Amino acid sequence: MANSNSSRSGSVPSTARYGFSDASRAGNQLRRVGWWSDTGPGESEPIVAALSRTPDPDLALLSLDRIREAVGSGWAELSRALADDIGLRGRLFGVLGDSTAFADHLVANPGDWRRLRSDTVQPSTLHERTAVLLASVEADGDGVPGTEGGPVASLHGPEAVSALRGTYRGLLLDVAGNDMASVAEPSLPEMPYESVAANLSDVAVAALRAALSVAVAELQRSGVDEVPRLAVIAMGKCGGRELNYVSDVDVVFVAHSESEIPAATRLASLMMRVAGPAFFEVDAALRPEGKAGALVRTLDGHLSYYRRWARTWEFQALLKARPVAGDEELGDRYLEAVQPLVWTAAEREGFVADVRSMRRRVEEHVPSELVERELKLGRGGLRDVEFAVQLLQMVHGRSDGSLRSKSTLDALLALGDGGYVARADAADLVDSYRFLRTVEHRLQLRQLRRTHLFPPFDDADALTVLARAVGLRSSGRNTAAQALVGEFRRHGNRVRRLHEKLFYRPLLEAVAKVPTAALRLTTSAAVERLAALGYTSPEGALRHIGALTAGMSRRASIQGTLLPMLLDLLANTPDPDGGLLAYRKVSEALADTPWYLRLLRDEGVVAERLAQLLGTSKLVPELLVRAPEVLRLLSDTSALAERDPMGAAVSLRSAVARYSEPQRAVSAARSLRRHELLRIACGDLLGLMEPTTVFGALSSIWVAVLESALDVAVRDVASRSDGEVPARIAVIGMGRLGGNELGYGSDADVMFVCEPVGEADERTAVRFATSVVEQVRRLLGAPSQDPPLEVDIDLRPEGRQGSLVRTLDSYLTYYRRWGEAWEAQALLRARAVAGDRDLGERFCRSVDPIRYPEGGLDEAKAREIRRIKARVDSERLPRGADPATHTKLGRGGLADVEWTLQLLQLQHAHEFPELRTTSTVKGLRSAAAVGVLEAGDADELVEAWTLAMRVRNAVMLVRGKPDDQLPKHTRELSAVAAALGYPAGVDTGEVVDDYLRVTRHARAVVERVFYGS
Repeated sequence: MANSNSSRSGSVPSTARYGFSDASRAGNQLRRVGWWSDTGPGESEPIVAALSRTPDPDLALLSLDRIREAVGSGWAELSRALADDIGLRGRLFGVLGDSTAFADHLVANPGDWRRLRSDTVQPSTLHERTAVLLASVEADGDGVPGTEGGPVASLHGPEAVSALRGTYRGLLLDVAGNDMASVAEPSLPEMPYESVAANLSDVAVAALRAALSVAVAELQRSGVDEVPRLAVIAMGKCGGRELNYVSDVDVVFVAHSESEIPAATRLASLMMRVAGPAFFEVDAALRPEGKAGALVRTLDGHLSYYRRWARTWEFQALLKARPVAGDEELGDRYLEAVQPLVWTAAEREGFVADVRSMRRRVEEHVPSELVERELKLGRGGLRDVEFAVQLLQMVHGRSDGSLRSKSTLDALLALGDGGYVARADAADLVDSYRFLRTVEHRLQLRQLRRTHLFPPFDDADALTVLARAVGLRSSGRNTAAQALVGEFRRHGNRVRRLHEKLFYRPLLEAVAKVPTAALRLTTSAAVERLAALGYTSPEGALRHIGALTAGMSRRASIQGTLLPMLLDLLANTPDPDGGLLAYRKVSEALADTPWYLRLLRDEGVVAERLAQLLGTSKLVPELLVRAPEVLRLLSDTSALAERDPMGAAVSLRSAVARYSEPQRAVSAARSLRRHELLRIACGDLLGLMEPTTVFGALSSIWVAVLESALDVAVRDVASRSDGEVPARIAVIGMGRLGGNELGYGSDADVMFVCEPVGEADERTAVRFATSVVEQVRRLLGAPSQDPPLEVDIDLRPEGRQGSLVRTLDSYLTYYRRWGEAWEAQALLRARAVAGDRDLGERFCRSVDPIRYPEGGLDEAKAREIRRIKARVDSERLPRGADPATHTKLGRGGLADVEWTLQLLQLQHAHEFPELRTTSTVKGLRSAAAVGVLEAGDADELVEAWTLAMRVRNAVMLVRGKPDDQLPKHTRELSAVAAALGYPAGVDTGEVVDDYLRVTRHARAVVERVFYGS
């Protein structure tokens, strides 16, 4: 029997399963309203289920019980309607489950539940809502409230206020019912945030107009018969049609004439006095001079203030200005007059900084203990979105009318469509803004009080109700409260991240500095401006601009945003015309690279640095179209200029090792070299790398290419001979490669040495190694769009007539029997760079007695070296070259310095091991340290050699091809000066004078030390 009772009791549903916290009390309440019996809800199950889905089922049921008592005998009608009308059920339950204020309203006005029925035609337009509010105060008259002949209220004083309050609350109930319906009944359509905000704004505007009709009545009762012409301008959220349920409504008042100001001021004051207790506070603090200023001014008075005294934030506020009540023609004239001021405000000195400062001040006023919960003003809150959007609007909206929206979301979507903001960023901000505004609405619905404060993170009950109100429910992993806190933090973090990305974008300051007129010039005016900026062919520049911005594509829109800034940046480079042409070519080449323009738009430093590079160098754009990924490095100084050369070399060799087919492997090596060459060139031109770092990095990447080509050639040649590798091969770097001091246009001077492996004979080893070397040279020397990779082996024994490869013994035999002084001199820079490391090191040790001869260099050989140097000076200098400014063979140039050091090494390195270095700079410093060269002379030679190397590199960067001559053309010389780090606008004569002075001093040292004169 006990089991039977237990079974029977277990079959009766408990109210707890429907989400009621006090099952007993809920059961009693449900019985009183007729929706529960001993067997459960029965036919009322849909009603009880809808109650269970509300944000707070206990509150909803309690409020219904109160309404039941209020309607009395009418409860049966309401109960039947709730059973039959799912729309009514969703609207009424949704509101009652979230709002005690609307519950109080319905208890006080029991019949208002009928306005939520599906068959009730609710006033839905601004005109209809205005008519309802005017009718509540028995306003007579046609036309516009607050104007001559317009409706004038018959009710006045507290009676009018009471009537307006009840009617206004009913209109808010209409909106709230449609807003909350899908929460209780998910099958009903969800009302988007934008529609909620627009409806609330229209209700507020209707309320302002009704308040004006009451104010006119009060004015007439005071003895003023003629209604003054007064326009009411909505600002802030009401102006943008994005109002909350509870908010002050910001307004500005405009009078038609000075003579009407006293009466207009009286009318405005009366309107505010009516609206306050009836609807909401009407805040006129955004008027000129704020609360200290006159409440009402004429249009001329407003304009005079804005033109002379207004601060940046006041123009920002005018973004949302919208005439909403009173004299329509006057309101339209006001808007038409102030809009040009809004869209030129970005030209004001420090405009961007002012807006940013204002945002920081707003944020600082939030109490520290509330900052994490402040929906509106805190970090990651609504103001972060609004300030970022408004700043972008005011900077870019000067030339793009599509951005001139009063709605935050509409403006944000337009910014995304126009390319001013990444589409993904715009979509994320829209999503987060909607979420935060929805949370704000739900918080305010509770008691219809103005609040922007998220519940405490430890208040589980409040968080649960709010979570359910915004549509979040418990899951297996999280409670509804936890889900809400997680979403709140996610959206807040995202908003803050995007706010900082957009609000502090350097592009804003750059574009803001461009005069508004220059953003939309006529052709003739544009030519004049381009000429004034320094473009020598403004018509050509205009054609490039036209090509970049042609059409209606998003790409063209982004280019239109970037170009005002880029034109100014390029104007400060040595070759603005060449830079703009290069920018066009790069842009066209990278047209299908999706991140290219986004990077320039979102990373101001990238655009600034790219302009500097393109306006200075022809080599950079040539490389950039084939290595665009380097652009990303321009925003990261350490990645651009501080990469370890050895690390780059290892990466290159590892990547190439993945390919077995020789052409593909070497193509990969070329591609990676191109990337590194461009990275180094950018770091060099931007002044981020020391000269010795540049030389070393260029050498390391050349060595890595050699190493990779050698590896793949060995594998390939071996694969054609049964996989046997009969020889070890080492690559000996000579010349500047051996000295680890290559330039951009340098060839790689090398020698190849081999030795047999295992049982292989010398002949077989040499034949194998020769095949490998021939393939290396062929692969690296093949025609390509990249700078050539010439492997120069002319320094080998017997020069061009000699064998490509020799064994170590063969080299030593040659040097000992037939080696000449110049060959011993060439060996001073021999360094093992690639291939078999042990063999390379043994080669270098074995030639030490030849390059560092015991007892030094005898006088006959010293004379021979001087004679060869003199012949080189006279015979090798190209015809027409200026010996004063030829960096390699000119007076005090590279050859002068290097031959001087090498003579000292040949003479003294046997005695001073410190001189046994392949580096020119280290060798000169060591020569001074051991006393074979005066310290001052060493300084002169180091300075001249470094400057000549830098000039040689700069010429390669500027021209895009190697040349040893300092340019004579002014524009090229200016670019070389920029590449050398001279300030913009430097006199090119100063650059030449500096070079001549430094090399002249070096030549004097050479004459004394090398020639002994």
